[in-house]
Amino acid sequence: MRATTQLFDAAVDLNDVAGGDGYLFVRDGVGFAGQGIAHIISADTAADFLRTIDHDNQTSLDVGPIAIGNIAFQRMAPATLVIPRKVVGKDEAGNCWITTIDDASPTISPALASQPKPSTFNVQPITPIETYKKAVLAARDAVRSGAITKAVIAREIRVTSSIPIDVHAVLLRLRATFARSYRYSINGFIGASPELLVEIKGDRIRSHPLAGTTPRTGDPKTDDELARKLIASMKDQVEHRVVIDVIHEMLLPWCSYLDWEPEPSVLQVANVQHLGTLIEGHLSAVRPSVMEIVRTLSPTPALGGHPRDAALALIAEAEELDRGPYGGAVGWVDGLGNGTWAVAIRCAELSDDRLTARLIAGGGIVAASDPDAELAETQAKFQAMLSAIVRP
Repeated sequence: MRATTQLFDAAVDLNDVAGGDGYLFVRDGVGFAGQGIAHIISADTAADFLRTIDHDNQTSLDVGPIAIGNIAFQRMAPATLVIPRKVVGKDEAGNCWITTIDDASPTISPALASQPKPSTFNVQPITPIETYKKAVLAARDAVRSGAITKAVIAREIRVTSSIPIDVHAVLLRLRATFARSYRYSINGFIGASPELLVEIKGDRIRSHPLAGTTPRTGDPKTDDELARKLIASMKDQVEHRVVIDVIHEMLLPWCSYLDWEPEPSVLQVANVQHLGTLIEGHLSAVRPSVMEIVRTLSPTPALGGHPRDAALALIAEAEELDRGPYGGAVGWVDGLGNGTWAVAIRCAELSDDRLTARLIAGGGIVAASDPDAELAETQAKFQAMLSAIVRP
């Protein structure tokens, strides 16, 4: 296999490169968009395989072929990544390049926004409300008994469309509303995650865990008050602290230096606000691939719980649903082991015919959790994808 990298027109929109059937991982215009499939590779050996590709780099940039994809919520479940035939990349400095595999042409025909078509949508809860509340109570009782510190309980809804859902149009709506989130499209799995699981660039490693949520109303004064209450909430601070401590402990063995913000800050996205803490450090001399870190962290306690094994066992028994890719991770890796991976939330899993979308949302359960409040939190989280799929 041979790869060629050349400079490319920086004016191109990565959403248009991905279109409705390509691959996308982008935040603030920085990231990758791919077309076609050159090779499918195990996620765990992807970096090693990428290093074996004969690469003709005709730029001065330290870039090359990548693999892109996602891993499921189920711990250590087998996963594959795609090496696209064509990948357009953009970095923070405004550089843009295209990497092609073998005889793929270094030209791109960006997708054009299509005209909206009349359609109707039906939104149905798949997880019965009583089943969800019962699961919340089971998790809360487990925390109160001391069996676990936290568990994340989720529920499922389904959107049915009268015509196939336009993936490209959904991506453009997500760009308009959630540009600062990690937006992705992988074989019908689409979303806009605000949460960075892990990023490796050279010897630098970063993670930005989120836990603790409150709605946004659109009124700045009201949202500021909700943010103050979120910071002051003992329930949300406990939920957040569990996540930070566990991720810091997991990353520390890989690092020569690791630090985190002393106090959580409030991260605002279009529909909700989260408590977030940036963790950043330097890797030790023996660098891991980003995939090793992804496998170590996933599922993060922000989507599973703590202790992990006990929380996952409770989730499997109480939720009565298969999370699939929800709560896993989505991102990319290169031959040097660099990469960026987000927690796979605020997402939709589309059927092959694009007529249905499966959405899952959840929240962290601790001793002070209330089932009705948790139900309202999931509804607020669903709005990210519902607003992008169900057109006004």
